[in-house]
Amino acid sequence: MSELASPAQLRASFLRWAVVLVPVVELLGFLSGRLGDDATSPWFSSLVKPSIFPPPAVFGIVWSVLFALIALALVLLITARGARGRGAAIAAWIVTFVLILGWSPVFFAGHRITAGLYLLFAIDVAALAATILAYRVRPLAGALMAPFLAWVLFATVLNWQFLLANPAADGGAASTVSVDLQ
Repeated sequence: MSELASPAQLRASFLRWAVVLVPVVELLGFLSGRLGDDATSPWFSSLVKPSIFPPPAVFGIVWSVLFALIALALVLLITARGARGRGAAIAAWIVTFVLILGWSPVFFAGHRITAGLYLLFAIDVAALAATILAYRVRPLAGALMAPFLAWVLFATVLNWQFLLANPAADGGAASTVSVDLQ
């Protein structure tokens, strides 16, 4: 078949993908947050909070919006059949998403502030690549990824400030501290 899809068929395809992927991305983000304990844990509550730390309610709202935006970016990429660079953009999106799902369990459940920072460095690079590649396939997809990129860059600075303010609370660093029993 050599016919192109009609605009109505393209819209229907976009909507079908969106109806499935937006809730799946939101659910996986929610589960990652639950797996990672939460911001009310005794460990997190005891941390010195950096001055740029937003009110806790902001995080749930921001992440919900960002996950919806990046899910829509993925839908745009998936429905861009035949577009040059589509496969690379989708692969970069998947890598970025898998990495971001790992951050909450590392930071909150593992109490590993340094490991969380290193993971965020990887997320920053992956999110930048995903945003650029998405933009090349569909500029709107790149634009939908941009707020996510900005937020993870902010999260990196925030994680770094948590590490500076709470070096003794880093689960990764605690294993290197020796105890003098004398």
